[in-house]
Amino acid sequence: MTDRPPRPPLDAPRRVAANKRLGQHFLHDPAVIAKLVAAIDPQPTDTMIEIGPGPGALTRPLLERLERLHVVEIDERLADALPERVTAPERLVIHRADALTFDYETLARGPGTLRIVGNLPYNISTPLLFRFRELRRSIKDIHVMLQREVVTRMTAAPGGKDYGRLTVMLAAWAKTEVCFDIGPGAFTPPPKVWSTFVRIEPLAAPPFPIADETRFATLVARLFSMRRKTLARALRGTISAEQLEALGIDPRARAETLAPEDFARLANVAE
Repeated sequence: MTDRPPRPPLDAPRRVAANKRLGQHFLHDPAVIAKLVAAIDPQPTDTMIEIGPGPGALTRPLLERLERLHVVEIDERLADALPERVTAPERLVIHRADALTFDYETLARGPGTLRIVGNLPYNISTPLLFRFRELRRSIKDIHVMLQREVVTRMTAAPGGKDYGRLTVMLAAWAKTEVCFDIGPGAFTPPPKVWSTFVRIEPLAAPPFPIADETRFATLVARLFSMRRKTLARALRGTISAEQLEALGIDPRARAETLAPEDFARLANVAE
């Protein structure tokens, strides 16, 4: 007769393994979780949405301080198990959906009322940030864990390899504050990279004039898709070298050397 491991209690929450395909790394460190909750500072009546709650490590302490918590979870296994892991499942609203396509605005009580939190999967973090840009008028703030490399790109200064489309687009709609770094050991399984917890607050208006947001976004994407080319070559047929010089911009410069407001000035004169 072989020894068998003891069975868990009947009321023990079921264990769900991380899904590598979905980029899951579950937070488990109590000290880190406490720091996250303190930084988020949830208030009882907040309209808060947690993205990717996983086994509920952050969900539990948030729900203790909120009258209601919405969570968006694409993994049916985790969504099924989550009510067992919280003390007040009746106050938990589970949306079984893809965070990239979920209709967040249906939960907004008005402009600037949504508070978004979560440990964002690394493989969709950048598309999600662009999605939040579209919803910025409904969002009060965003507190998320991201791959440290992504945060470096979000906050980069002009002139370096980390400076790019994400940096410029984020500067046009939000203020980003780096809160603290989180080591791989705080997660199961541990990722191969460090994470950073950031606070993102949408701005009431861009910090520099943007005549046409679509044209601005298109021009930023175009220039960084040709970042090795000079501005004169990348903008040929759209903005002349003479126009660049009139704006005080060197036609021989490259996109990565421009400040975010320079992209807006270019978009405002682009044909």
